[in-house]
Amino acid sequence: MVTGIDCSKDYFDITVLKDGKAVFKGRFSNNAVGFRDMLPHVLQTHVVMEATGPYYFQLARFVHDSGIKVSVVNPLTVRRFAQMRMSRAKTDKKDAMVIAEFAQMTSPRLWEPPTEAIQHIRNVETYLEGLKQRRQMLSNQLHAFEAAGTIEELLYREIKEELQSHDTRIRDKERQIEQLIKENYAEMATHIRSIPGIGPRSVSMLIIATGGFGMFENYKQVISYFGLAPRIYESGTSVRGKGHICKMGMGQVRKVLYMAATSAIRCNKACKNLYERLRSKGKPYRVALIAAVNKLIKQVFAIAKSGKPYIPQFG
Repeated sequence: MVTGIDCSKDYFDITVLKDGKAVFKGRFSNNAVGFRDMLPHVLQTHVVMEATGPYYFQLARFVHDSGIKVSVVNPLTVRRFAQMRMSRAKTDKKDAMVIAEFAQMTSPRLWEPPTEAIQHIRNVETYLEGLKQRRQMLSNQLHAFEAAGTIEELLYREIKEELQSHDTRIRDKERQIEQLIKENYAEMATHIRSIPGIGPRSVSMLIIATGGFGMFENYKQVISYFGLAPRIYESGTSVRGKGHICKMGMGQVRKVLYMAATSAIRCNKACKNLYERLRSKGKPYRVALIAAVNKLIKQVFAIAKSGKPYIPQFG
């Protein structure tokens, strides 16, 4: 028996399948009361849900802590499965059914909640990104005032002071993250940092996003998780579209990795050779850069799993 769950902010829908047939469908509030009401219906089943922003996490932890098998899967994987099944309807109840069918066919790997250390670091990282966004909005506002030439001196000083306050808090949070990484993943961070092109920010983001790489069995899963897997449109020999990367992933991690790859194509021999080979074949800059990003991820994954520092001749 499997249970597919489609989560949203206020409620979640479930479909329980037994031998391919729906034996229960229901909707519950996405809170502690709804969790308890759902529990009798999912006992002895394998529960599967998508990683939908922050809305799935408390439910997944509740199911896990209740001793029930639970898997959390990439929404992109379920979407591809639905397309394969020619499923076009988009409703919460239909989504729960598709997730249940996906679970029954694929038996996805079981989910483990992140450690307290990773959750702590992720919370600080999320707050840091919010600080940076608010700082950027304030900076843009000041620039607009200055361009218009209408800002009063008092308001100008107030905004500048607020920007300085944001800068101080951003630096404090970045130092806090670095310290938390050192306390919990010092050896792994040191080894990953030995890869040419990988800086302290890249190390932190990769460890945070992957839970210390414990969530993955191979580097291709990491690439897909970050939304960096190539997507090619072809139909026979007559229709050929441009290749794109899948955008479903974590945008902030991608930005950091793009910056790392820009450095790596200059100082990381394996990434440099790959980049130059693709460019010599006429591939666009972005395509070659993304290939370098994926090469970096492959290197990072190998180093993180081996517990050994980077060795250039095996890059």
